[in-house]
Amino acid sequence: MPERLAVTLTDGVRLHVEISGPDDAPVTVFLLHGWTLDTRTWHRQLAGLPDALDTPVRIVAYDARGHGRSDGTTRAGATLAQLGDDLAEVIATIAPTGPIVLAGHSLGGMTIMEYAHGHPLSFATRVAGLVFISTTAEGHTHTVYGLPSRITRLVRLVETTGAGILARGGSWRVHRYLLRALAPSLRWLLFGDRCAPDDLILTTAAVARVQLLAIGAFRSSVGEQQRLATLAALGDLPAAALVGDRDRLTPPPCAESIADALPDADLTICPGAGHMLMLERPAIVTAALAEVTRAALGDTRDAPDLQAA
Repeated sequence: MPERLAVTLTDGVRLHVEISGPDDAPVTVFLLHGWTLDTRTWHRQLAGLPDALDTPVRIVAYDARGHGRSDGTTRAGATLAQLGDDLAEVIATIAPTGPIVLAGHSLGGMTIMEYAHGHPLSFATRVAGLVFISTTAEGHTHTVYGLPSRITRLVRLVETTGAGILARGGSWRVHRYLLRALAPSLRWLLFGDRCAPDDLILTTAAVARVQLLAIGAFRSSVGEQQRLATLAALGDLPAAALVGDRDRLTPPPCAESIADALPDADLTICPGAGHMLMLERPAIVTAALAEVTRAALGDTRDAPDLQAA
């Protein structure tokens, strides 16, 4: 069982953190979840990564402010820049020394980019590998929800208007009865060709924990972010970018542009998969994490075949 603890940030927000693996492991891997989700979406990687590596690994996962078991956020704190600052504080508190690998899904990947942008010295001296999963460096540039452009514009108008309303919802959560009604929509939006019932239940339960303010107030920052130049300045870090070809939120062009910006990034496009790759294609995600972690440690042994995993 992972160790569970709270990290109190400088503004008083307490983050729920889970740590597994030995304190003296040669590398620490941070797993950052997506918007409206929490650390539970990483449960298969938390279980599988240690077995995929011959080297001991320390794994840290935490719930972002306003999500999961962490404290809520204010509207002023519901920005990607703030999440990047939060990541810098968590790293300094939990893993103040040694190499780290950062893996982010969706909002988590964007948080990593903000950390790189806002804390370039810390990033350069600490980060030894990157894994970007179903995320983007270009805001909503490529997000068309798998729909025709005219319908996309209408959906985005409804979405942004709804986000403004939700941002006034404070610490309230989505009622469980409403979530049951929304489950088919979540399945369509977040998953690809196949969706295991347990994965939809877990995802819905995560959405039930996020405060309405966080759902709505982060929307503006997420849609506006542009960090390709930040990524291009990072150099030749071991990296991977993964995406499903049925991803309606961060489609393949998002991962392709990330891979183009990072000269040593391996790009993996998963046929039939949607936005929730850690649940839909857990073996491929775990293999990518293991490959980047080995490269970060200078291990030159042959990496696993991601497409065959």
